[in-house]
Amino acid sequence: MKNIKIKIKKKNIVRILKKVSKFDWDKIPDINNWSLGVDKKEFRKICDYWISKYNWKNEEKKLNKFNHYIAKVNDLNIHFIYKKSENKNSIPLLISHGWPGSFLEFGKIIGPLTNPIKYGLDSKVSFDLIIPSIPGFAFSDAPPMPLGPRKIAAYYNDLMINVLKYKSYMAQGGDWGGAISTWLGFDHSKFCKAIHLNIMIMRDKNGPQTEKEKKWQNEFKRDQILEEGYRSIQATKPQTLAFSMNDNPIGVAAWIFEKFHGWSDLKNKSIYDIYSKDELLTNIMIYLVTNSFNTATWIYYGRREEGGRVMNIEGKVNTPTACAVFPKEFLSWPPKTYVKRLYNILQWSNMPSGGHFAAMEEPDLLVKDIFNFGKKTKELFII
Repeated sequence: MKNIKIKIKKKNIVRILKKVSKFDWDKIPDINNWSLGVDKKEFRKICDYWISKYNWKNEEKKLNKFNHYIAKVNDLNIHFIYKKSENKNSIPLLISHGWPGSFLEFGKIIGPLTNPIKYGLDSKVSFDLIIPSIPGFAFSDAPPMPLGPRKIAAYYNDLMINVLKYKSYMAQGGDWGGAISTWLGFDHSKFCKAIHLNIMIMRDKNGPQTEKEKKWQNEFKRDQILEEGYRSIQATKPQTLAFSMNDNPIGVAAWIFEKFHGWSDLKNKSIYDIYSKDELLTNIMIYLVTNSFNTATWIYYGRREEGGRVMNIEGKVNTPTACAVFPKEFLSWPPKTYVKRLYNILQWSNMPSGGHFAAMEEPDLLVKDIFNFGKKTKELFII
């Protein structure tokens, strides 16, 4: 395990910005709404900022305020942020991101979770944070072929137990992190003693059982029709997509920007009321400077190979589970009765606001919920 600093060569940044500046906007029809995909006017606004005001080196300095490490886990070098708590006897907490996010998502919650006193929070519990980049994302090695969330969970458990030498830990996640955390709770329950989810990504192999559950499933399928495009491509032909996106920063940015707009709780807000342009662009730049857009999509292919969303298991995840239900999660939550068949629910929280990127949109709500769960489960951990 070695400590690293993020340091991208200036010529790589110049090359990316040059391509952005040379994009021919006149060849794109003036569709200034989100009905066909990304809004041209809104997207051009952030791209203009990208080439005129955005400063990667300033953002790089911010990223390097966190403790970055690389460790060999089985056959892959895994990148992770590692921040130990200011308090003794803290709970090790593995936080997993998803797509099209990155470790950047958790910048606002690292401080409160590791140093609650400084942030005016209850110090009865605190956390050591371990925030890996999924294999194929950012600074983690790409696997030789796609891995699904269940196999990734095995790598993460090895990171926690064999590399960092923890005896037990909690796992948290949204998006792919929800699936990874689920498999940690099922396959590695000897070590993963509790899981906190802000997404319900898994499915009951027996399907819905009640009228309410059937109604939810029908609505879910209808709502997802316009979201199937990116998912189908990434789960079946990611290599073809790579040839469109490789060395195409505008293409990568459009692909990701549209998801942040569509999956966030905007209400009557602009996307820039929730995220700064720098936050949005730095997340995109992490994909670009590491040339990881292609391999980051592989997890969709890997999940399909593992059997898709359906949990083909006997029984359920008996590991104590917290469910943080944010109202504008684009993958709408099933009724609680459905979730209880798959998980041992110890805590269920209906949030007043927030969408898919909970740690960025509503960090205070997420932090409070994790703390509450930590208080309920702290006796489970061998520290």
